[in-house]
Amino acid sequence: MAEAIWFKSDLRLDDLSFLGKGTLGEHLGMEFCEIGPNYLKATMPVDHRTKQPYGLLHGGASVALAETMGSVGAALTVNPEKWICVGLEINANHVRSVRNGFVTGVAKPKHRGATTQVWEIEIFDERGKLVCISRLTVAVLKNPNAIQS
Repeated sequence: MAEAIWFKSDLRLDDLSFLGKGTLGEHLGMEFCEIGPNYLKATMPVDHRTKQPYGLLHGGASVALAETMGSVGAALTVNPEKWICVGLEINANHVRSVRNGFVTGVAKPKHRGATTQVWEIEIFDERGKLVCISRLTVAVLKNPNAIQS
């Protein structure tokens, strides 16, 4: 079994519920559905909010899911009283179209350093077929609200 990477050792899905309130993720219907020792899973509907004019999942919606998952994953690995994690660069390859249903993303870290992290996010359709693969680089910054000691 993989070693747990989360800052909070007893991390649960309920701990993530506040992160999406009033955000793009909430607007697009993203929901975290699983936390493993070294990965996160989240779903997003393919509907009027996430489709492009041809009726397919919009690539930007896939990228939004990927960035949300990687940024949240990174933030969960650091002490939030001292650090924040923000996206620095993202790329994505859209390899299959989706017309309806849900997609599920799986985010795993490839590198966790003191100032940057790199996360790989794979997004699958309901048949388990790869839809998008993305890589997100995250900057780890001092929390501007941290108490200076």
